[in-house]
Amino acid sequence: MSSRLSAFAKYTTAIFIAGFILAPFLWTLLCSLKPNSELLQYPPTVFPHKIIFSHYIDLIKDTYYPEYFFNSFLVALLTTPITLLIATPGAYSLTRFTFRGRDTFATFLLFSYMVPLLLLGLPMFMLMSIFHILNTRTSLVISHVAFCLPFCMWMLRSFFLSIPKSLEEAAMVDGAGRLQALVRIVMPLAMPGLISCGIFTFVLVWNEYTLALLFIRSEQLKTLPLGMVAFMGRIASQWGYLLPGIILMIAPLLVITMVVQRALVRGFLAGATKG
Repeated sequence: MSSRLSAFAKYTTAIFIAGFILAPFLWTLLCSLKPNSELLQYPPTVFPHKIIFSHYIDLIKDTYYPEYFFNSFLVALLTTPITLLIATPGAYSLTRFTFRGRDTFATFLLFSYMVPLLLLGLPMFMLMSIFHILNTRTSLVISHVAFCLPFCMWMLRSFFLSIPKSLEEAAMVDGAGRLQALVRIVMPLAMPGLISCGIFTFVLVWNEYTLALLFIRSEQLKTLPLGMVAFMGRIASQWGYLLPGIILMIAPLLVITMVVQRALVRGFLAGATKG
């Protein structure tokens, strides 16, 4: 009887937490399907009396939202693999090679991530201006890689430290080189860390506003966070554009999370078994 009560309490708590987290998203989704007359109705209605999709159609047809979406997706898609490509060997070198100041440098990595983004954005702006790449997607990719790299290296360093060196040494005794040991032994065991860093980088770039505000001026090159601000006025907001824009902005993150969730859990279990 006590085990049933314990299970009931756990499931009830989990459902309550999930409902609390999903409530704003569900409310936004329901409001995006309401007509304009019902959006500002008081008292508000939970479920729309009439479901419409014209807000989504108008958003895509009448605004630059498709361009905003494409720019954010492209920048995030380029930034994520470049960051992982640099962070993986960097973090690996901090755990497998001994050199003076290694631990100090690793600590400095985390410290550099704590610096306010605006302080980093100003010198980045000057560098982008010198190289004449302001108002380009290239400037966003470079700046986002520089901002995400320290935290990804720190996170991957923790995963590499948890992998015994004896596994690599055994592979190298059998004739594998250092690079082969990294690719075939270490990286599969560190796959949960790689996926976590990839998700972290993609979400951070997808939602980033400050650097896009500094570097981008053209309407066609704006990212989603920057473009969404155009729908928010000082007196009144364009809710017919803003609400469906929020839903379409969240949807890719939900899809990516659901796709990689199984791989992430499988990687954790495999790492625990092999470790």
